[in-house]
Amino acid sequence: MKLRTSLKRTLPALAMMASCAILGPAYAADAAPVVGDAQAALSKISMCIGCHGIKGYKSSFPEVYHVPMIAGQNAEYIVAALQEYASGARSFPTMEAIAESLSEQDMADIAAYYANLK
Repeated sequence: MKLRTSLKRTLPALAMMASCAILGPAYAADAAPVVGDAQAALSKISMCIGCHGIKGYKSSFPEVYHVPMIAGQNAEYIVAALQEYASGARSFPTMEAIAESLSEQDMADIAAYYANLK
């Protein structure tokens, strides 16, 4: 009786693992890397310009904080920073809220835009 109950619980899990092992590589091969489009970012950067586009700007929430200029910054760094804010690995309330609202494509587009600025 115990064996039968155990199999009922185990077989679906084994079937799922087997299908992932078989289909996983096919899905991974189809997944193309996200490529940033600076032109597409023009409709997405309005929330960034208010802080990152003003030389010497300081944020006053939650404390006075010097906001970095990100023009010319490496695109991979910008994407990594946005991902860290979205995941909570980096902490700043405004950036967390913005980053959480962005898709991977949005992050790549914004990063491409700022990487191309001087």
